[in-house]
Amino acid sequence: MANKEDYELKVSAAGRVNLIGEHIDYCGGKVFPAALGMRNTVYVRANGTNKINLSWTTLSDKVTLELDKLEEYCSLKYGNYQAGSALMWRKAGHKLVGCDMLQDCTVPFGSGLSSSAAIEVSTIAALAAVAGEKAEPVEVAKIAQRAEREYAGVNCGIMDQYASACGKAGHAMLLDCNTLECEYVPVKTGDCSLVIINCNKPHSLVDSRYNERRRETDEAFQLLKAPAKINCLAELTAESFDELKSLLPAKIRLRVKHVVEECERVRLAAEAMKTGDMRALGVLLNSSHASLRDLYEVTGKELDALADAAQSHSACLGSRMTGGGFGGCTVSIVKTNALDEFGEYVKEKYKKATGYDASVYQTEISDGITVEKI
Repeated sequence: MANKEDYELKVSAAGRVNLIGEHIDYCGGKVFPAALGMRNTVYVRANGTNKINLSWTTLSDKVTLELDKLEEYCSLKYGNYQAGSALMWRKAGHKLVGCDMLQDCTVPFGSGLSSSAAIEVSTIAALAAVAGEKAEPVEVAKIAQRAEREYAGVNCGIMDQYASACGKAGHAMLLDCNTLECEYVPVKTGDCSLVIINCNKPHSLVDSRYNERRRETDEAFQLLKAPAKINCLAELTAESFDELKSLLPAKIRLRVKHVVEECERVRLAAEAMKTGDMRALGVLLNSSHASLRDLYEVTGKELDALADAAQSHSACLGSRMTGGGFGGCTVSIVKTNALDEFGEYVKEKYKKATGYDASVYQTEISDGITVEKI
């Protein structure tokens, strides 16, 4: 493996934690993510060929992508996200040059912290940088989303890629996924800290029911858009939902109830963060998890056990699953003076319930895309 110093540029993009607002980004709702210090970093140099040569710091695999055959790599075990990102960047009218890329990812895979978005966004930003282009973060996010949807097969919203590309250190993003208007909100947690814990149950959003939930909310929107006079499902008010819910099949009615109530929780959570009211924010996290468990049905035994363990500790003000679900992580608000005790307590209780060892992450809220010359 080549040394990192042998490359021309160091380009990175962030993983993300969504504080609240789950499964409503693809419904056009507002979400409240933050970019993390866990990142995918790409070391890149031009190589004068029509090939992208990929290697990894954590894998022995080496993969070569031919620039005129990028459509053919979607089934690769490693390199498919990079191939899809390169293809969508070129389709958007940008120049591709042959290059060598060393990829170094510190976002745990399958964790619900958006390793895929970090890989897509950093790869596109690296392709732009090595070709001498300046990558505009919002455009990069949109193209990375296309790579996830059209190439990798996950019919995702924009939140993950936007947070990865456009994050700001020390701030959460109140992002309107319908308009892409974004308000940066300082993260003021006072005497509390945000704690991320991984349930360590492997999951894949392609194989999970993520796309099924997307289809259910799309069906709900088609049934409600005319009678409710809405342009996206997240515009549905609680009053309209009560009036029109009889139009929906029973299971889909539960999904829509989650969307309506989660949109209101995001509004209240942003206000709580602005005023530093961590108790109010904690209550909202707990109720978000309950809704994702009972109405949206995307948690599962492991995430429920992890959230239950966290919520049962006296220093925890609130805890919920974060990300697509079916595995991955929880985010909790915990009194800073009890962090070590909290982590050990949750790990022990979770192991007893599931047999899995949980991982507790210490990470900061960071910037999105970064580009450095080596």
